[in-house]
Amino acid sequence: MGQLSFYSAEAALPEVGDLAGLLCAPGRVVGFGRGTTARVSVELDRRGRVGPVAAACADRGVLTHLTSSDAGLPVLSTAFRADLTGLAAAWSRGGTKRVPASFTTDGRVLRMWALAAGRVESSAYLLGLDPAAPGTHDPLVGALTAAGLAATVIAASDGLPVLRITGRRRLARLAELVGPAPAGAVEGTWPVA
Repeated sequence: MGQLSFYSAEAALPEVGDLAGLLCAPGRVVGFGRGTTARVSVELDRRGRVGPVAAACADRGVLTHLTSSDAGLPVLSTAFRADLTGLAAAWSRGGTKRVPASFTTDGRVLRMWALAAGRVESSAYLLGLDPAAPGTHDPLVGALTAAGLAATVIAASDGLPVLRITGRRRLARLAELVGPAPAGAVEGTWPVA
């Protein structure tokens, strides 16, 4: 058995701040009540992601409810909660989604991102980005690079923007950081070394 990385998903207890991984994906955070509460929601590309993402949120003490987007895709949303206001303040400015200047990725955040928008494609791993927030793409490349996961922004086969991670060492590092696949993970969506 290898040594557990200090930054892996299993190195610390899950916390509400891990939901930043949903915001790396096509997630949204909305404040309410003059900044006293906030809600996180994420549109998922397939229904099979709903259970694992909802379970990961529940592990962090955050319950979600399911609706559908105008395109018929599943959307998981939290209730408006006071403990999500930090995410709203950090990830939104003037109604525009942005990556906080101090943002770093760790295993727990990457795990949430992979659950919501990750997939294996050929010899690469793709992490979905928010097509409505192109200003977040380059900062997320920087955050991944700082974590030892150099990535490139590309348009995936469906035309949506993704971060592409390639190379045996990088993929092994990613698999180490996110930990084992959770129960119910959709086949082909979880990184493996």
